[in-house]
Amino acid sequence: MMKKQGSQGILLIEEPGRRRSPKKTEKERPMAWEENPVNVVSWKRDRNMLNRRRGEPPLIKGWLPYFGQALKLQKDPLGFMTTLQKQYGDIFTLLLGGKYITFILDPFHYTSVAKNQKLSFQIFTNKFLKRVFSIKKMITDSDLIDEIHSTYQFLQGKHLDILMESTMQNLKQVFEPQLLKTTSWSTEYLLPFCNSVIFEMTFATIYGNVLADDKKTFITELKDDFSKFDEKFTHLASGIPIELLGNLKSVRTKLIKDLTVESLAKLQGLSEVVQRRNDILEKYYMPKDTEIGAHHLGLLWASVTNTVPTMFWAMYYLLRHPKAMAVLRDEIDHLLQSTGQKKGPGFSIYLTREQLDSLVYLESTILEVLRLCSFSGIFRFVQEDLTLHLESQDCCLRKGDFVVIFPPILHHDPEIFEAPEEFRFDRFTENGKKKTTFFKRGKKLKYYHLPFGLGVSKCPGRFLAMVEIKQLLVVLLTYFDLEIIDNKPLELNYSRFLFGIPYPDSDVLFRYKIKS
Repeated sequence: MMKKQGSQGILLIEEPGRRRSPKKTEKERPMAWEENPVNVVSWKRDRNMLNRRRGEPPLIKGWLPYFGQALKLQKDPLGFMTTLQKQYGDIFTLLLGGKYITFILDPFHYTSVAKNQKLSFQIFTNKFLKRVFSIKKMITDSDLIDEIHSTYQFLQGKHLDILMESTMQNLKQVFEPQLLKTTSWSTEYLLPFCNSVIFEMTFATIYGNVLADDKKTFITELKDDFSKFDEKFTHLASGIPIELLGNLKSVRTKLIKDLTVESLAKLQGLSEVVQRRNDILEKYYMPKDTEIGAHHLGLLWASVTNTVPTMFWAMYYLLRHPKAMAVLRDEIDHLLQSTGQKKGPGFSIYLTREQLDSLVYLESTILEVLRLCSFSGIFRFVQEDLTLHLESQDCCLRKGDFVVIFPPILHHDPEIFEAPEEFRFDRFTENGKKKTTFFKRGKKLKYYHLPFGLGVSKCPGRFLAMVEIKQLLVVLLTYFDLEIIDNKPLELNYSRFLFGIPYPDSDVLFRYKIKS
């Protein structure tokens, strides 16, 4: 797609041979095309008119230039995609923000997408990193990519145990002052509470502690700048130039400066993953190169941006379902008693990763929240024209397009999950144990829960995120009485659609106090 600047703005010019919508004649205008752009005439009957190639999925463009169906999709992603699925089946192509994106909805097709070497996750990632964080070297240096990927080992296994200890110590710093106070109620809005605790805990765990006297000021300013950046994240990711997004460029520059080699040297307790990344980045950049800070901004963003809303929704659902909260409290209390730990004054509990993992109702609650609230897409870039051989059909794809797996359709499928619109904290348990067997069309599903991606694109920080949320919930449910004040239903804000866990469309007040 070429762009030509004219006196009236940007003119979009289709590339030669690219797909075009059919020309509208006066006779055609009052028909279904005009009344309902989703009802595109069957591609099989009008393939030539839509300039489709044999074997390609149906194309749904809409009448909005460039945006295509983006506005409808963002307004009600699940409802809109379900409507399209009923009309066109499990494979179709949408025009979204100037890009042609083929959606694959059948979970039995996921493996074919994940394993196809001509569908690249890295090319998509490189474009994403350049647009959002201004990281450019990843596009041209595959060795840097490989070395950066090698650092993900420090987010799992024995390294995760070290991070867990650090996380619990940082939670202690956050909450211990409150544990020594009187048992009076404190009232706060839920979202800023989750945001503050998660950001401070995660930053200290990954990047260490600020030694200066102005620690609180530094963390508060960093968190505020990060929130401003994250608010405009999807605009950057969709390709809107940063110069058109107000003062976002200066905000990003400040964040990057706060995470340069010189700035990180003032922190104490860098995690293994950050130390190793620093060693690698020093090989590829000069010490004062600001792109080092951009790498660290990317890591911080990945560590925080989805953990905050996940924690919000977990607390929101538990606050609105006291019976679920009671079951989790009992499960945690039983574990503490079995390990000889007492809930005395001050912050004293400690759980290993194995003990955390044994809390099956706690884990099921988090998985259920992710099932309900995750609206991420799993992206692949089509590197060349190819035919994707799927279980039910062959699918022809064009070079330069994108392929997306859309897990929310899976997560809300009533054939897989009974009453999928309901919050059921024990959905992923069976007879007091973890449930991992789900079926569709009478066949066992390999993939039934995909909030963290799939294959090479699976989030490397998922283990740390789950540990943090579990630890925080254990602390809150062990030491505090919790009550919701604004017991009102909230909706998801889809402005981050396809890029993670949505934030709520509004907020609720809750109150908490130390248990007597």
